[in-house]
Amino acid sequence: MTDSLLQGFSKPVFSKPRDVSRALQPAVENALPAPLLQARSVTLEYATRHQVVRATHRVDLDVYEGDRFVLLGPSGCGKSTLLKAAAGFIRPVEGEFVLRGRPIRAPGPDRIVVFQEFDQLPPWKTVLQNVVFPLVASGRLPRHQARERALHYLDKVGLASFADVFPHQLSGGMKQRVAIARALAMQPEILLMDEPFAALDALTRRKMQEELLRLWDEVRFTLLFVTHSIEEALVVGNRVALLSPRPGRVRAEINSHEWDLTSSGGTAFQAASQHIHRLLFEEEAKEPEGAVEARIGMGGRG
Repeated sequence: MTDSLLQGFSKPVFSKPRDVSRALQPAVENALPAPLLQARSVTLEYATRHQVVRATHRVDLDVYEGDRFVLLGPSGCGKSTLLKAAAGFIRPVEGEFVLRGRPIRAPGPDRIVVFQEFDQLPPWKTVLQNVVFPLVASGRLPRHQARERALHYLDKVGLASFADVFPHQLSGGMKQRVAIARALAMQPEILLMDEPFAALDALTRRKMQEELLRLWDEVRFTLLFVTHSIEEALVVGNRVALLSPRPGRVRAEINSHEWDLTSSGGTAFQAASQHIHRLLFEEEAKEPEGAVEARIGMGGRG
C-alpha cells in the first residue's frame, strides 16, 4: 500500500493490546500512550412523547490507537447511543467525548460511521461513485486521486470488479463491503461500526467478520464496534466493554485479544461466553445502585 493511500490513518502506537488487568499499576499506567478517544463520565438522554429516558449514566472509556474496541450489551443499554455521541450526532447531558484531547461537538470526517442498514448507499450512484463522493465533497482529495483511492479500497474488500454496478444490484453483504470501503477510503482517525453485520445471514456474517479482521491486519485502523452478540464481540474485539441494562454503565472491561474466529468451538471460549453472559444479566440483581465500574482482565487461552 502506498504512503499516499495510508496518509492520515491512525497507526497503532504500541505492538500489543493494553492489558487492562495491569492498568491500575502506576508504572504501567505511566508507560501507556494517551488514549485516542475518551468518554469522560458520559450521560446520554433522549426524549419520547411521554418522558425523558436516560440511556447511559456516567460512562468512562479509553480507546487507544489500533484498538478494536467493542461495546457489548443487551438491547436498550445505550451502546448505539454511545457510538452516535462519539460520532458527534448526540450531545451528552453530562460529561463529554474527546478525540486526541479535543471535545467532540459535531460530526466530522475524522470519525466515519458504518451503520447496520443496507440502504446507506445513494442508489443513483455506482459503487465507485459512492466511494469517491465523500472524498471529493469533503475536499480531502481532487477527483482523480479520489478515484484512485476508491478503487484501491474497493479492491481491498474484493469489489473492484463491481465498481460500475449500482447498489440495487448487490447483495446485503456486498453493500456493507462498499460502505466499509467508503469509510476506510476517508482514512478517519477512528472507524465507528454500529452492528454492521446484524442483519446478515450467519454465513455472510462470518465472512464479513473474517474480512474485517483481515483489513485490520493490513491497515491497522482504530475501531469502535457495537454488537449485542457475545461471540462476535470476543472474536472482533481486542477489548470489550460490557454495558449494564439501561441506563448503561460500564460493568466490566474484558481483554479479548487471545480469541479469533477459530476459537468459537472451543471449551474455553464457550466458558468465557457464559461468564460474560452472567456478568451482563445474572449480576444485575446483585449490583447496588451507583456501583463502581468493574475492570477485569481475561485472556482467551492463558
